[in-house]
Amino acid sequence: MTEKRTIHLVDDEESIRRSAGFMLRTSGYDVKAYASGVEFLKEVKGVEPGCILLDVRMPEMDGLEVQAELNARGVAMPVIVLTGHGDINTAVAAMKQGAVDFIEKPFEKALLLRAIEAAFERLNHSAEVVSSEHEAQVRIAALTARERDVLRGLVRGHPNKTIAYDLGISPRTVEVHRANVMSKLGVRSLSEALRIAFSAGLEGEEASPAKA
Repeated sequence: MTEKRTIHLVDDEESIRRSAGFMLRTSGYDVKAYASGVEFLKEVKGVEPGCILLDVRMPEMDGLEVQAELNARGVAMPVIVLTGHGDINTAVAAMKQGAVDFIEKPFEKALLLRAIEAAFERLNHSAEVVSSEHEAQVRIAALTARERDVLRGLVRGHPNKTIAYDLGISPRTVEVHRANVMSKLGVRSLSEALRIAFSAGLEGEEASPAKA
């Protein structure tokens, strides 16, 4: 018999704690719910190791502040950040701080469960499949210069329209490049693409000059 894996659900909305908690328990997880980041931080020292589901918009301390404090305390549990729709800047900041993934509300059950499985894989295996700097750089090297420019824009947290304006191309062209980036990197989500970009050190590079 396998031991139940623990999920620490940190969200100030009671309806989310109730509905997500029920869904996760019926999926076989042991769920501990917390009404605020402050409450979770008070108890984190003695909690069961597991995966942290962390809401971004909370009173007192927002999710990114809680995540930063967890990092400062050396808490190594994997974090999945729950964000509002289209909050790309927050998602990028969370990934830079080491989040495994970010999920937009309202989230799909299958998507959330996939992210949780990835989080537990990280917890169980210290080495990530794509965390090697060399492998990430090899993947990035397969992109064209313009595709790398688009990826840099995503790393900075910019939406397609801003990237298009900065590069002097149309939003539709950005969408095409973005789709090519996802395909060439072999990823299905923006968070996976960002993780590879961070591993390769792409965020520190300057974009290439705008071209037609």
